[in-house]
Amino acid sequence: MTLFGGVVPVTGISFFMMCVFAILFIGYALGSIKVKGVALGDAGVFIIALLFGALFFTNLEGQLVLKNVEGGVFAEKALEIIESLGLILFVTSVGFIAGPKFFGNMKKNFKSYVLLGVIIILAGGLSAVACIYIGEAIGYGASIETREGFVAMIVGLLSGSLTSTPAFSAAKATVAEQYTNLVSVGHGISYIFGVIGVVLFVQLIPKLTKADMEAERAKIAQTGQEVEKKGYAGKLFNFDGHGLAVFSLASVLGTIVGKILIPLSGQGISGMCFSLTTTGGCLLVSLVLGHFGRIGKINLMPDQGTLKLFRELGLVLFLVGAGIPGGAEFVANFDAMYFVYGIIMTVFPMIIGYLFAKYVLKLSLLNNLGSLTGGMTSTPALGTLIGTAGTEDVAAAYAATYPIALIAVVLVSQAIIIFF
Repeated sequence: MTLFGGVVPVTGISFFMMCVFAILFIGYALGSIKVKGVALGDAGVFIIALLFGALFFTNLEGQLVLKNVEGGVFAEKALEIIESLGLILFVTSVGFIAGPKFFGNMKKNFKSYVLLGVIIILAGGLSAVACIYIGEAIGYGASIETREGFVAMIVGLLSGSLTSTPAFSAAKATVAEQYTNLVSVGHGISYIFGVIGVVLFVQLIPKLTKADMEAERAKIAQTGQEVEKKGYAGKLFNFDGHGLAVFSLASVLGTIVGKILIPLSGQGISGMCFSLTTTGGCLLVSLVLGHFGRIGKINLMPDQGTLKLFRELGLVLFLVGAGIPGGAEFVANFDAMYFVYGIIMTVFPMIIGYLFAKYVLKLSLLNNLGSLTGGMTSTPALGTLIGTAGTEDVAAAYAATYPIALIAVVLVSQAIIIFF
């Protein structure tokens, strides 16, 4: 490919990297536009990434490649690396930020977080089952001929609606081999609204309820108690000025923890295993390190500026890595009814979760919305909520509900495939 009339030759790698930064620039510009006080925020990056994927990517013999670009076949693997790196940066930062208040928060609201995480995922599962019966009544769709194939599509739609990579992986491993592609297609179709829907919801609710955000910030600040810092002689030892060393350590340990397989055969699902994945592992390890803060005189806490930068950088890299292939798959496999199913499976559990947290659990608004982003396993929505709330404290609520929802959505996805 050449630019500016052939004056500037562009190879696959250079074109790809140039486009990643162009997506970030244009996406941030789009996300900054406000309509009645509501903006897409970081989801603007996701939308531009989707458009880029639709315009510049194609599926060639089952592999995602850059169109008409020399050396463009590397792109699918590069996107996987960008997405994984983004997730690690984001969730590890969130864990460190939430760590000091996490265990105090959990001690006070443990039952609420467990209940909310389970309720949200069960609501998502029920909406998926309802969509299966709707499909039986009106027809599966032009590209699907069997009920088994339609169930695979629905479970893929469910994982995309909840932006859950673990559920996506579990569904692909559970369905018959000939239907794994349908899981991927469903995930890609519903993922778009799964991201944008929750991002808009956490911005709209404070406005619709006319919430006093200063009062709400005060409420959530009281929910968890800061870990008391014990006195020590002398300064703490830092490996480096920004905390990159301990951040890297948390990422390494988190990746290892996330790969540990936990057998589920004792729960009647013979031969299947569950893992926290890299996302859950990094979140867990960084929460623990953030909680303790130090070992002796060794500082285990990265600089707050580093954490905020990595949290934002990680989120937008994740959105680029997920958005580009999502755009390509969306165009190739779009079906209006499947998109509607995806909307149902995002909106129904989101509303049920919000109402349950508000009227049954009596959670404050920001604790409610923070928990909701965790229950919906929505990484982008947490980033938006932090900006909307004006406080990092919502991250503790997200971190408390997320692991419960992570386990529940995997089990629910597998149960739908097995029993329906």
